[in-house]
Amino acid sequence: MTTTITQKGQVTLPKPVRDAVGLKPGDRVEVRATASGGVYIEKPGVSSAYKARLLALAERRPIRGITTDEIMEMSRGESESFRPKKK
Repeated sequence: MTTTITQKGQVTLPKPVRDAVGLKPGDRVEVRATASGGVYIEKPGVSSAYKARLLALAERRPIRGITTDEIMEMSRGESESFRPKKK
């Protein structure tokens, strides 16, 4: 969807977008630029809630003391300790 920036720098979010995320008149949103030149508009706290979920997931599945190269070797079956045993 395309929208236009007004002389005052304002943008109207199209109704289908507002409806999809549950935005109502008077709601506050966070706006931030991306490294690729895009713009994110989201409800306040959404990114912090997402970060909290990621951190909780990381605590449940810790991978410590192993390098990325070792993980790749295991996934390819190149690691001696994870190579299928010959019969």
